[in-house]
This record gives sequence, structure tokens and C-alpha cells, in this order.
Amino acid sequence: MSDIHVCPLSQLPQTLERIGANHLMTLMKVGTAIDRPDSIADGRHCVVEVSDIVAPLDGHVLPGEVHVRRILDFAASWDRERPLLIHCYAGISRSTAAAYIAACALSPERDEAEIALALRAASPSATPNALFVDIADRLLAREGRMSAAIAGIGRGADAFEGTPFVLTLG
Repeated sequence: MSDIHVCPLSQLPQTLERIGANHLMTLMKVGTAIDRPDSIADGRHCVVEVSDIVAPLDGHVLPGEVHVRRILDFAASWDRERPLLIHCYAGISRSTAAAYIAACALSPERDEAEIALALRAASPSATPNALFVDIADRLLAREGRMSAAIAGIGRGADAFEGTPFVLTLG
């Protein structure tokens, strides 16, 4: 079973080459999503166009159930033969939320707090978007445990962008 990797946009080409991912998830604001890299086959690049916000803001797309369902559906379609790479602009909020959500969905028997602690250990700057997590918590019927676990690890260290990391599913 492969793992979930996360990186910022600036590190996408080198991270893809280094880890050999065969599935890619891009979370960017509307109109800024990147084209599918040549190394990712058609149908293996999920683009979620959404802003990194937790409350409505003019000119931005608030994360909603449709966005989280795309994350869940794509994670479920991942064959796990090679790594899944998830990126957003900075690799701190949207992508770390998506990685946490995917890990919870793909490992339903695993404790939410354990996954959150693994996320924090892998990325000191990870600050998962709380609205993404809240929506996933409801959709996965985790009864508030996902949101509580992310609140429990607190805000990550301040950073302009995150460092690429891996979230192990095992």
C-alpha cells in the first residue's frame, strides 16, 4: 500500500519525479489550477477549484460538500499501487486537509487523533482547513472526532509554504 504525499505548488515537478506518484490531486482557487502533468495518466488528476477560506468571502469559492465529495471519491478511486500526491498553492491548508480526509476515509478503523498526530509529526506547518475537515467529519459519520482531532493539534508553525511530506496510511 502506498502513502499520501503533500507538497506546495512550487515543489510539484520535483516531488512528482522523486516519489513516482500515479494519482494527483490539485486544490487551487478557481482559474489557477494547473494542467495535468505528462507523468499522470488521464483520469488520475483530480482538480478541486476552491478557495482556502472557512467563511464566505466575495470573489471566492467557499469549501462545500461537493468539494469534499470530490476528495473522497478520488481517494476511493486511487489504486494505491504508487503514491498519491496532493498539492495546493502553499502545501499548508487545503492539501493537508485533503490528505487528512483521505487518510481517515481510507483507514476507517484508525483513530482520528492518531492520524492528526501523524500529520503534525510529518508537517510542523500543517494547518488543515477546518471547514473541509468539518464537512468530511459529517460525511464520514465520524461524529465530530475528525474536527476535534485537528483542533487538538492546533495551528501549525508559521511558514510561507510547507515542506513536502508523507502521511503514512498504515
